[in-house]
Amino acid sequence: MKRVSKKRKEVLSKFDLTKSYTLVDACDLVKAITTSKFDASVDICVRLGVDPRKANQMVRGTVALPHGTGKDIRVLVLCTPDKEAEAIAAGADFVGLDDYIEKIKGGWTDIDVIITMPAVMGKVGALGRILGPRGLMPNPKTGTVTMDVAKAVVEVKAGKIDFKVDKYGIIHSSVGKVSFEKEKLRENANELILTLIKLKPSAAKGTYIKSIYLSSTMSAGIQIDTKSVTA
Repeated sequence: MKRVSKKRKEVLSKFDLTKSYTLVDACDLVKAITTSKFDASVDICVRLGVDPRKANQMVRGTVALPHGTGKDIRVLVLCTPDKEAEAIAAGADFVGLDDYIEKIKGGWTDIDVIITMPAVMGKVGALGRILGPRGLMPNPKTGTVTMDVAKAVVEVKAGKIDFKVDKYGIIHSSVGKVSFEKEKLRENANELILTLIKLKPSAAKGTYIKSIYLSSTMSAGIQIDTKSVTA
């Protein structure tokens, strides 16, 4: 029989793996059961009643988390020279075009978000094989292909995130850090869930929000009672 560590026993004594909790209680619990020495991310997994293989059931979008993710988001802006100054002023970490395109072709992807403009998408599109699998490809639907690159930078830095249902029908997203107050975690998670509900495809039948789990980088998943957030 596998031995249960002391830390694991301590964690399991604080909550019931078979029980579902309200979002408020789950935010409290995730802080209580996280014992890592670093400021762990708090993540949410929402399983949706959709078939992502069908184009009319794809769920994708953006949400501005009221309190951000707590992460330092590294932003690259690929733009024409006339837009560089405003991108830098808005807080972009890297700004340019051809030099960065060559750098990415060479394997550099040490960034979290790429923002670009329609005029240069021809060049950026050629990076699809590198950026696509890493979730870095700019897209007009997520506001990362825009003429107003400065506004896009400000929004991303402030906590705007994009999400996309995976092939199993699950949305994965960060909603903050363990150091956040529980109310801030709740508001961030609730904002994402409400956005998902608004984006329910008309072709989706049956139960839409099938399950919700909240966890930190190193903790077990806490099941959330879907009725507590969708009622």
